[in-house]
Amino acid sequence: MDFYIVDVFAEAKYAGNQLAVFFGEGVSSLSDEEMLEIAQEMNYSETTFIRSVGMVDGGYDVRIFTPSKELPFAGHPTLGTAYIIQRELIKKPVDQVVLNLGVGQIPVTWSNGNTDQELLWMRPNNPVFYNCFNAADIAPVLGLEIADFDDNFPIQEVSTGIPFLIVPLKNKRALKQAKVNLEHYFEFIKNINTKEIFVFCPEPYDMENNISARMFAPALGITEDPATGSANSCLAGYLVHNSYYNRDNISVRVEQGYEINRPSLLFLKGEKKVGDEIEVMVGGKVVAIAKGEWLN
Repeated sequence: MDFYIVDVFAEAKYAGNQLAVFFGEGVSSLSDEEMLEIAQEMNYSETTFIRSVGMVDGGYDVRIFTPSKELPFAGHPTLGTAYIIQRELIKKPVDQVVLNLGVGQIPVTWSNGNTDQELLWMRPNNPVFYNCFNAADIAPVLGLEIADFDDNFPIQEVSTGIPFLIVPLKNKRALKQAKVNLEHYFEFIKNINTKEIFVFCPEPYDMENNISARMFAPALGITEDPATGSANSCLAGYLVHNSYYNRDNISVRVEQGYEINRPSLLFLKGEKKVGDEIEVMVGGKVVAIAKGEWLN
């Protein structure tokens, strides 16, 4: 098998979120256990396996693994894998690549021409909104005070395939101070489906951007993720659903990963459609870092 290492949601090398992408004839014969073992060996937040050399039902079969489990959907693996499919399997410019994932078919489009510096955009499933929580419920988990939370907006579970707890904070000071208390965290998630916590605030590091964010998921073996496309797709829906900007459509730039020295930039779009459905898109750049051969 061949594999690539790419950085996703990265403006340059050695930023964004690392991803290993495996492809070639040997991938289709891998068992679930073998894919998990390879993901553990790579030890990135996710590793993907392109299971089909050609299209199946108009898309390419792809599996996504963390070092501890398989995921039905994840953001930066979707963009990074589409990039490698175009580069290594299709080998010519295309407008769109469709990935067959556990949540269904997810399309990825290029903003203009398949160049390395162009944005790739994914359109996940429309967000679904679930339970809300009080600041008092989550403050001990994040080591914050109740006053650090923006009480104009809810703390809410949102999913576009994987549920995230979206947590609005007042400022960057609170965002930087957040630190997961594992005892409180595991007690908090014990009776809910959501295991991943996504905090954000309206104060960016770079004033060209709009939002700073962080994502914590110790239950998945991820202390902190540098760039989380699936969480940001939930955030895009949350911003529209809760009228964060007092309008029915948004186009924002989100920083993530600054606190762990992996600066990332994600582009979000969201729009309310007929019947209160919200359509979201997440974009970013992909940078190829290395290519190698996996030994038998």
